[in-house]
Order: sequence, then C-alpha cells, then structure tokens
Amino acid sequence: MAQIESGNGGRKTTLELNLVPFIDLMSVLITFLLITAVWTQVSMIQIGSSIYGKKSEVPTQKPPDADVVLKLEIRHNGYVLTIGKQNITIPLSGGQYDEAALVAQLEKAKQMHPDKIDGAIAMTDDLPYERLIRGMDNFLKAGFPSISVLTGGPN
Repeated sequence: MAQIESGNGGRKTTLELNLVPFIDLMSVLITFLLITAVWTQVSMIQIGSSIYGKKSEVPTQKPPDADVVLKLEIRHNGYVLTIGKQNITIPLSGGQYDEAALVAQLEKAKQMHPDKIDGAIAMTDDLPYERLIRGMDNFLKAGFPSISVLTGGPN
C-alpha cells in the first residue's frame, strides 16, 4: 500500500498499487528467456557437430586434387568455369545456356582430377533460381557430389 499526505490539511489518501500486470509481464518475459536459451543451445550443438565433426587422432591425408579450385559462375552471358588457374567461358548458344558443353567440361575436369569430389557455384542475384539448380545437377552428372553455393554472386 502507498500513502500520500496532502500539505496543510493533514488529509491522507491511501492508494493500492495493482502489481498483477507487472507480475504477468515478468512471468511472460522469464518464460520467453528460458525457451529462447534452450533453443539457442540446441542449435549451437547441431551446427558445431555438422561443421567440424569429430576429430580423429590419426591424421588423414588430403587427396592431391583437394587444393584444385573448381568453381562455376552462372552469368547472364553464359557460364564461366574455373579449374585451378584455367578459366573456361561457355557462352549462350541460341539464347540458351549450353548445358551439354558445361557437362563435357566438367567431365574433362573429373578426368584430369579424379580424386576431386567438390565444387562451388556462384550466380548473379537477378537470375532465376532454376539456373542454380541446373548447375548443381550438372555437377552431380559429372561426378562432383559435394557442392557449395557461394553467396554474393560471381566476382
């Protein structure tokens, strides 16, 4: 209870503070805090285990082709395929992307680097998403199952 006294008259007024809304607010905030903290911890565990995995005590040897860069850039004027330090441009054919030429170049890259299993794809932001999916399909056809998608578009 709170009490207010007025100046000269000695008149006293008693006020009661209603704490129920404050208690309701605090219970909601505490519940939200607890739920959020648990989900953050679970997601951190899942991300950490999927990115880093378990460390083995036996050092593994990297395949000799692991350091070779294999990158596909999908642009408005066609494909640019980078294999190591070599850039191969595959222009549009009749206004369409030349899927067959891309698969042929990827298969040549697989023959040159048979141990390589990964590749990266970059695409300009204003192209349809279907282009990215077709690029990924072409990587799979040529024998590169581990595909990364680079953000920010081609350089």
